[in-house]
Amino acid sequence: MNNRMRAALVFSLLLGAVAVHAESGPTDYSAARLYNLANSYARAGKPGMAILNYERASLLSPNDPDVQANLRYVRASAHLPPETPDAFDRVATIASPLWISWIGVLGLAIAGASVIAGQLSSRHRLLRGGATLLGVSMLGLTLCNAMALWPRFHQGVLIAASAPVRVSPVPMGDPLFTLPEGEKVKVTAEHEGFALIETRAGRAGWIAHSNFAPIVPR
Repeated sequence: MNNRMRAALVFSLLLGAVAVHAESGPTDYSAARLYNLANSYARAGKPGMAILNYERASLLSPNDPDVQANLRYVRASAHLPPETPDAFDRVATIASPLWISWIGVLGLAIAGASVIAGQLSSRHRLLRGGATLLGVSMLGLTLCNAMALWPRFHQGVLIAASAPVRVSPVPMGDPLFTLPEGEKVKVTAEHEGFALIETRAGRAGWIAHSNFAPIVPR
């Protein structure tokens, strides 16, 4: 497992921990609160902040139909292109990070117990082999979920009405192009109050930190 896969797996488990905390009692950071906050921004005519909070709610509750429906509606109202997840993303995010994390922990425990049992006794090889396969499969699902979620850690949403994208990280000169509010971008680097971003169309440039917010809060 390379460093990127390890980091993705840790990220997935951390999201699971956030989900556990969010569901264990009142908190300022939960899918329900983020969803309500996004609705408030949508009604106030702020599509950038609405999309940002719908995206954050979707991380904690990926199968919530209300979150997905409202996210699609606000994106369409802001004249942003629809997003269609591929088959890998749909399977990898089939459950919330809370359940995916528990599946990974349980899979690791099952695989580890079967290996230890094999060291202690040579009986029931078929049963132990099946248990090992089950545990590895469960851990593999968690890893797939981590790989599907990892790109979100490097994405942000434009929250300014019109964000100028510049050729260098300085607030002067004419911009290369501008991005509309609510556009989702990939952040590839940061420098003194600016972020180097890349759009879905492959265009790149620098924007001020004040013009966007990361999907995963820092």
